[in-house]
Amino acid sequence: MPQAPIDETGDHSDRSEAWWVFRGPSELPEPPPWRRFPAARRSAQAQHYLMRSNEIAVVNAAIHLRRPLLVTGRPGTGKSSLARAIAKDLGLGEVLRWSVNSRSTLADALYRYDAVGRLRQASLQRERDIPRGPARRLRRRIGQSADIGNYLRLGPLGTALAATGKPRVLLIDELDKSDIDLPNDLLVVLEEGEFEIPELARLSEHEQTADVLATGTRERVRVHRGLVSCEHFPIVIMTSNGERDFPPAFLRRCVRLDLPDPDEAKLRDIIQHNLGEDALAGADDLIQTFLHKAAVQSLATDQLLAAVHLRVTGADLSVNELLASVMHRLDETFPS
Repeated sequence: MPQAPIDETGDHSDRSEAWWVFRGPSELPEPPPWRRFPAARRSAQAQHYLMRSNEIAVVNAAIHLRRPLLVTGRPGTGKSSLARAIAKDLGLGEVLRWSVNSRSTLADALYRYDAVGRLRQASLQRERDIPRGPARRLRRRIGQSADIGNYLRLGPLGTALAATGKPRVLLIDELDKSDIDLPNDLLVVLEEGEFEIPELARLSEHEQTADVLATGTRERVRVHRGLVSCEHFPIVIMTSNGERDFPPAFLRRCVRLDLPDPDEAKLRDIIQHNLGEDALAGADDLIQTFLHKAAVQSLATDQLLAAVHLRVTGADLSVNELLASVMHRLDETFPS
């Protein structure tokens, strides 16, 4: 049977052999609850999202006002999880997610048009129709516009605006990483609740209706006259790590929620919520270490959860700087 790894001093570690998966006599362990896939299995196991009453009131204000909710806070304070909690609590299905970066544009979130794919298909069809005569080619040209929906796909925001029956929950994650003009571009669409697909609008009037694929599904949405207009305004959650300021006109149209760093009581609730009472019983020193580090450097709550989970599975977090590897500062610059 393989031996447990040897630590830096040359001695065999006295940690539980069951913890050693890599180079150790063990089977692959169960992942932590928040790393179980598919996402549907994770959400089914999730319990109630932990929020204070004043924070719940702000969320309800945004829902009543049909305004985007701008959620700010440091990484790991639960900003992204809030969208899933709202969708689950209100029975609104899977969250539509748009993860923003410096290259993101509004068009990415609204729709995509595969012009190259449609052109290639049209070329292949013309080659097949050459021997079939002018009448057949004419019928084919008349019908070509009807298949444009096969080359259009609504993005997360476009799908949210096109939803029927019930509104969808849309998470616009890390908006502060966007190009400087994106918040104002986004504001126009959220104010109007509609947008145009020019590729459809340019067609003749009787050709402007198409069944367009929605994001994250094989279902289609019927678009008339090239215009996507919302029946129910989506519940929009926008997150920011506070790395930049937003234009006043944008902020005026949002409801704002700032999630503070969790205190000791909140951290205990989070551990119990995710890992159970047994995990909480042996986590006092890890909680104190986390609070001490978080007071002087940037840390995320899921780093504490990772450390507690490792201890529950048998890791000795005092050996070989394992704790420092899991609970490392997020604002640290590594040498190149």
